[in-house]
Amino acid sequence: MSPSRNSRRLAVTAAAAALLTVAPLGVTAAHAQVTRVRQGSATDASRASWSGPAYTMNGSGGIVTATMTRAVDAIRGGTGAIDVVVVAGSGSGTPECDVITSLAGVNSCTTLTLTAANDGNNSQVNADIRNAEFVYFAGGDQCRYVAWKGTALEASVESVVAKGGGVGGGSAGHHVNSDVVYDACTASTTSATALANPYDRSLTFTTGMFRWPNYAGTINDSHFVTRDRMGRTIAFVARAVKDGLVAGGKAWGVGVEEGASLYVDRAGRATLSGPSAYVVLGDHQPEVAVSGQPLTYTGVKIWKLTNGQSYDFANRPTCGYYLRSVRAGVPDSSLYSGTPVTDCSSTPPPSGGSSYAEVEPNDSRTAANDISGLTYPATVTGDMKSTADRDYFSLTLGSGQTLTVNCAVPSAYDADLYLLSATGSTLTRSVNDGAGADESVTLTRTASGSATYHLDLEAYAGSGAADYACAITKS
Repeated sequence: MSPSRNSRRLAVTAAAAALLTVAPLGVTAAHAQVTRVRQGSATDASRASWSGPAYTMNGSGGIVTATMTRAVDAIRGGTGAIDVVVVAGSGSGTPECDVITSLAGVNSCTTLTLTAANDGNNSQVNADIRNAEFVYFAGGDQCRYVAWKGTALEASVESVVAKGGGVGGGSAGHHVNSDVVYDACTASTTSATALANPYDRSLTFTTGMFRWPNYAGTINDSHFVTRDRMGRTIAFVARAVKDGLVAGGKAWGVGVEEGASLYVDRAGRATLSGPSAYVVLGDHQPEVAVSGQPLTYTGVKIWKLTNGQSYDFANRPTCGYYLRSVRAGVPDSSLYSGTPVTDCSSTPPPSGGSSYAEVEPNDSRTAANDISGLTYPATVTGDMKSTADRDYFSLTLGSGQTLTVNCAVPSAYDADLYLLSATGSTLTRSVNDGAGADESVTLTRTASGSATYHLDLEAYAGSGAADYACAITKS
């Protein structure tokens, strides 16, 4: 196994490397902020074109030779050699390049250690990156890496991908390569903290740094199973959707276990080498994602990959996932495994709607579950826990819009459906008699502007744990 980022060695054999300290303008070498160690050929490889891009997304800091070899071979098209740059934000030594230089098809490997944000504008750093065909971000602290957003380094790395090269990273270096970066600039969060309050100060994000082809809408996470990070990734995804950090109302968490690596080819297909990786999809608004309150997010889709399995980021699958939920900060058991939906023919892609499971207590208008952020048509589920149970849901309706609610009620109880104004006046109701009798209401808003309405489902007789299901449309 490659040495970790925290144990980067101080020495490099003289035969393998020449050490050059590069000082920014106006700074003496003794106080330089950038160190540069080049191993292999002192002359860059020369070629008219390259055959990437290719990416490696690693769950821990060390190089995974299986995926690195695939990336090197893909970029060089099976012939010639490439130059690699390893970018680090701290430490010393060259553990990544020590491994990379031993691989076939590698002409040189240069380790650049940058210790300040402005080092991203260092001329030697950017020359090395632009002349390379693969850039690997070492483990360490992703907050140091996002500080290079807007510097010349950002554009230099993008130029490597644009010419058909590649990019990768491990641990912190894995984080910085996603569309939305969990930057940990205030503190590192845990699953327990993130689920208890998805707006805790430890959940901070950077957007707009790198967006690689076929990899939009992603949030990477590392050391995934070992450090029990599924819960926090679900919180990351909820925040990305709720705060509009991603386009289209969907976010994909990509969690990679220690020692594992995803190789992503130029067509967007990711193949795993190593123990496990997970893709966590939030494709609807979280039910409760509010500062200071526990997260509720139901129906999160999770794909588990084991060694050799693939996930197509260019054509993202609509089956093969298992479902898990978080309610009031408490996640379902067995977050890391489940029975996947495998029959794509009987499980067509969603038609654009979303689902919501009631969160108690919601027994009054003031405690109503807010479903205004759902994508419609939507499905709302819950149950009548007692003969006195009342479930309230609030939503908005614009001028000229027609709201239709059809509730399928189980045979365990009789429930009635009311549509109320914001002040609690009954606007319309459905009170069909008998256990299991379905209820429906419809209303068209004719007034100008938009207004808040409340759905009120009340137990009339009986109770039970069986769910009702209300299909809600706006037209």
